[in-house]
Amino acid sequence: MGKKIIILVFGILLLWTIPVWAEFPVHLGGFVLGEDISKYQGLVQMTTCREMARTPYLAEGEIMPLQGFKSGLITYGLCHRPNKILRIKLKFIDSSKNFFSLLLDRYTDRFGAPGEYKGDPFQTLVAWKWSFTNPQKERISLILQHNKMIEDEKKGTVVKMTLTSQLDNEKICYQKTHPEPESPVQFSQPKLSKEQMWKHFIPY
Repeated sequence: MGKKIIILVFGILLLWTIPVWAEFPVHLGGFVLGEDISKYQGLVQMTTCREMARTPYLAEGEIMPLQGFKSGLITYGLCHRPNKILRIKLKFIDSSKNFFSLLLDRYTDRFGAPGEYKGDPFQTLVAWKWSFTNPQKERISLILQHNKMIEDEKKGTVVKMTLTSQLDNEKICYQKTHPEPESPVQFSQPKLSKEQMWKHFIPY
């Protein structure tokens, strides 16, 4: 009996020592990774949903106006698990660095210190990444970033949460159903010499 009590107490203490950042987050801004996009017709502008040009196995749509957020994109799969949400990307209304710092503190309290820095060394783009894996081997990446001036990125504070394992499955599914042609690419112009190629590469 005494041994059973000791084992029980040890189990409880073990549970208490598991940090909150060991969780597997799937909810963000009212959306849930893995859910069907059709469940969010009141939150996503369905008329904006389009197949993505560079990744034709994915589609994305813009969000409706949501309190606290300026804009956002919801990405979902088209092949392996059609219409299931794979990425939630939201831009906050408050674009200040102070808000980003407060948010980063909240994220760190919740998930522990980020595992990777994804920004630039000059910190015009500051981006921190957390990675999560559940018992089913599903993987999620969470990136919180603040951009001051890099034009290719949305200025202000953005959070992006991606079900990366399913993203990989969508790509593999598409590659299986759309194999690349074996024949070499046929160029419209005659084959150029090495010297002619350099002439194309350098402005004149």
